[in-house]
Amino acid sequence: MFKKLLASAGIGSAEVDTIITNDSLGAGEDLYGKVVIKGGRTEQQIDRINLFVMTEALRERGDDKKYYENVILHRHVIEDSFTIHEEEYMELPFSFSLPVKTPPTINRTRVWVQTGLDIPQAIDPEDRDYLDVSPHQGMSHVLDAIIQEMQFELRKVNMEFSKRYGYLQEFEFRPVTEFRGDIDELEVVFTSVSENGVELVIEVDRAAKGLGGLFAEALDVDESKVRVPFTKQDLERGTGFIADRLRAIISQYSS
Repeated sequence: MFKKLLASAGIGSAEVDTIITNDSLGAGEDLYGKVVIKGGRTEQQIDRINLFVMTEALRERGDDKKYYENVILHRHVIEDSFTIHEEEYMELPFSFSLPVKTPPTINRTRVWVQTGLDIPQAIDPEDRDYLDVSPHQGMSHVLDAIIQEMQFELRKVNMEFSKRYGYLQEFEFRPVTEFRGDIDELEVVFTSVSENGVELVIEVDRAAKGLGGLFAEALDVDESKVRVPFTKQDLERGTGFIADRLRAIISQYSS
């Protein structure tokens, strides 16, 4: 009886450790690993094991102050209810596909797998394993077009909360050669990523030119947003095609 009371208080209870086999992978690819469970000083029932793919995103409070919030991208349950005996050792292999919308771990963006055991009347242990996530192929083609073909410099990447779309990853670029002097900044947000293509919203922050431009910046009316879809067939035409299409749009809004 005393052992059971200790376990319910989180003392002498089961421990969990998740081991990821391929912690470097692309969005949409399969993640492999195993959960290692070590029994404590008493037998325990475990209702299930949860694997959460997590990230963190910037949100704004009512007082206009910003803070980072943990966000669940995907939940995978790898086991139903079972009993782990005193000091028993168990290994449970797992695999699941990383969602195609998983943000790449660029700049400040972090993605991890967090593990929890559902144990009745016990403190849930946590296990956090960080992943190195590369962009989904469709997103990668667009980013390569902007950086390699158009010679934009990637300045900042952050996850932020949008009332319309939920949590999105925002990319901020600075023109190095093309459009230098015409725009101050190019912001890109991928609102949809799938095997059929991608959709992005680009925001063109025009550079101030003369008195009118300075007034425009002061009034925050110097930015233009446009939605740009790329089908799977568009993406297969290569980064040159993608860059030409983006050039035409940026030129329209930078003049």
